[in-house]
Amino acid sequence: MSNNIQKLRNIALIAPGGSGKTSLAEAMLFTAKATERLGSVEKGNSVLDYEPEEARRHMSISAAFHPYSWKECEVTLIDTPGDDNFLSETIIALQGADGVILVIDGAEGVKFQTEKILGYANKYGLPYIGFVSKMDKEHASFEKVIEELNNMLNLKAVPVCLPLGEGESFAGIINLLTMEAWVYQKDGSGKFKKGKIPDEYKDKAEEFREKMVEFLAETDDSLLERYLEGEEIKDEEWQKALRKGTLNKAFMPILCGSGTLNIGTHLLLDLVNQCLPSPLDRGAVVGYDPDDSQKEIKRRPDPNEPFSALVIKTISDPFAGRISVFRVFSGQLSADSTVLNATKGHKEKIGQIFALAGKTQRFLQGVTAGQIAAVAKLKDTLTGDTLCDEKNPIVFKAAEPLPPVISFAIEPKSKGDEEKIHSSLVKLSEEDPSLRLQRDPQTKELLLSGTGQLHIENTIEKLKRKYNVEVNLKAPKIPYKETIKGKAKAQGKYKKQTGGRGQYGDAWIEIEPLPRGEGFEFVDKIVGGVIPRNYIPAVEKGIRGAMEEGILAGYPVVDVKVTLFDGSYHPVDSSDLAFQIAGSMAFKKAFMEAKPILLEPIMKLTITVPEELMGDVIGDINSRRGKVLGFESKSKYQIITALVPMAEILTYASDLTSITGGRASFTMEFSHYEEVPGPLAEKIIEETKKAKEQ
Repeated sequence: MSNNIQKLRNIALIAPGGSGKTSLAEAMLFTAKATERLGSVEKGNSVLDYEPEEARRHMSISAAFHPYSWKECEVTLIDTPGDDNFLSETIIALQGADGVILVIDGAEGVKFQTEKILGYANKYGLPYIGFVSKMDKEHASFEKVIEELNNMLNLKAVPVCLPLGEGESFAGIINLLTMEAWVYQKDGSGKFKKGKIPDEYKDKAEEFREKMVEFLAETDDSLLERYLEGEEIKDEEWQKALRKGTLNKAFMPILCGSGTLNIGTHLLLDLVNQCLPSPLDRGAVVGYDPDDSQKEIKRRPDPNEPFSALVIKTISDPFAGRISVFRVFSGQLSADSTVLNATKGHKEKIGQIFALAGKTQRFLQGVTAGQIAAVAKLKDTLTGDTLCDEKNPIVFKAAEPLPPVISFAIEPKSKGDEEKIHSSLVKLSEEDPSLRLQRDPQTKELLLSGTGQLHIENTIEKLKRKYNVEVNLKAPKIPYKETIKGKAKAQGKYKKQTGGRGQYGDAWIEIEPLPRGEGFEFVDKIVGGVIPRNYIPAVEKGIRGAMEEGILAGYPVVDVKVTLFDGSYHPVDSSDLAFQIAGSMAFKKAFMEAKPILLEPIMKLTITVPEELMGDVIGDINSRRGKVLGFESKSKYQIITALVPMAEILTYASDLTSITGGRASFTMEFSHYEEVPGPLAEKIIEETKKAKEQ
């Protein structure tokens, strides 16, 4: 256990996909001697992107953890995904972090997703430093990135170093804190020599140093006063001001370099120690009493407080079972102890505790406040659950994964695999809380929903690799419904005479529409005993049965009021069954005479899109029978709200990516049901009938 909490750091790297996050993380681990070689995303030998799906796609799909030591600090690095399909992993993993490194692609600049991803860090109040990566790539421009950070993200970006050259001529960095040039070897070894700033860079270095110290001076009134009076200020004082400004989020210190060439990593490691917070700097964490959600409880990052932790990741391993990664907020935990899962109200036995280093495990005697660790084979514990001392229960509010935006119906490739599919997908959804598995009560299909097509495809690949189950993906059936626009009366008379006792039921009903969403109303207006009381529930049951089966095209009937007003019975031949059939017959006849229509589900879309692509997106919505409800400007983006029929947006996640080159994102939720236009309804009814006949 680490006894010096002030020397602990839990730092997450965040950035849109393809910005060079994992390459930078690999360089940090290698420079800190936590790994023996410089792992490469391109070569598929990264210690952090270790899942086969990640190696094949050259991208991070799940959050990975790796500890390192640098100078006096013990750091846990959290490498998070940046692709929209896997951002739920990032949101959840950030609950374990105390600070953030925002990685920006030096060649491509600030991508549109950067603001969204930085927003997650802001939600948790995490301080950050920025690292402009890929300075060795063609078109890399450090100053352009600084300008974009200031203008697009409205950040105070304060460079603490400058690049020595850009693109092919990139050779190292100018450290503005010490006013030295650090010239690196380009072999990935991370070796460099300190020297004087070359003459051609001196003026620029002086100019940027001046800007930097102005920002630093503003963190402290007395420092500002001394600076303005021209007093000599020591380097240590500037270092303190840099730390204070970063922790207060007064500005974002910006570094630069290259992960693949391992340039600029040393200064980044130094600044993580110096500027990003320890658990002590972050202070107490607020939870609530499991028996009273209004009662707040605070836990300080102190080994002497009662133990409390939050599970920030679950790894489902077919051999090792379930591995739970947790962040300790207070107290201490040792192996072979018992804790309470306060979220579920169950006790859990803690076996061996270990730190994750990519896919390898390093066993620990125990953990203390501020650390991230893992434990295997907990019975009921999942991501988002709170583990704590049995005598001092507390529950921490867990982050919600992003809502699903795409669904597929899944069916087994091999007969008899249905049960295996379900149990295997349940295990995968324990590992990935942004997956949803449900059976549609209307269409009876098993639906797998996720945050994008790539998310679903990746899940299906994992299903095959981990559990040896293969499935087919299909577009889900649309849960249409049927209703009426008019009123009608009809008689249902069921009369059956066989050798012995016959069957007789006779019911007159009137049907009329109800407002959308009202469901079904049954009114009994029988007087004078024309139908005995005991048979009236049977009439209603017959009507409900006909409604479930559907009449127009086999879809459930909704929003109708049925009034039973007349009928007749036979003292011997009448029965519950006869009146059920009579009710069903009457309903089917009346329904077809009451202007029947088909209803379709309408979804509400909220789309965030760059202004210049707004016209393309609106044109596309219109082509899908959509209605734009409104717009809202947010920096250089427009947020479009629209209503679109579900049938038109089954593949919208991939379609929007195609239209905008991946520069837009959206959320989707069910809104209401609406009438399907006549010609389209006829086509749907025809196709449904054909499918039934087949």
